[in-house]
Amino acid sequence: MSAAEDAFALLVRAADLPTPEREYKFAGALGRRWRCDFAWPDAMLLVEIEGGVYSNGRHVRGAGYTKDCVKYNSAAMLGWRLLRFTPGMLDDAQGVTDILVKALGGNDGNG
Repeated sequence: MSAAEDAFALLVRAADLPTPEREYKFAGALGRRWRCDFAWPDAMLLVEIEGGVYSNGRHVRGAGYTKDCVKYNSAAMLGWRLLRFTPGMLDDAQGVTDILVKALGGNDGNG
């Protein structure tokens, strides 16, 4: 797990949101072993923390970006909703929390 993923997990816990599953396999039906950083299966919600945004990391280079597009499109075709955050976005804890609360379908994140 990356430091940003750990920070996201702490943010979720501090906001008293439901605990997500980490490294969730979501595409077994397609014969794929893809994992998403965080998932709330009951809400059909996936979260990816996208690292290396400013350091020419895997997620922003051509081949890696293309593979991520295939993965994310497959998730959508399976009915999943996907939220993506960069490590820098986690600095706005309230903004991230607000998005998660809405995506999880409740005013307090528990509904």
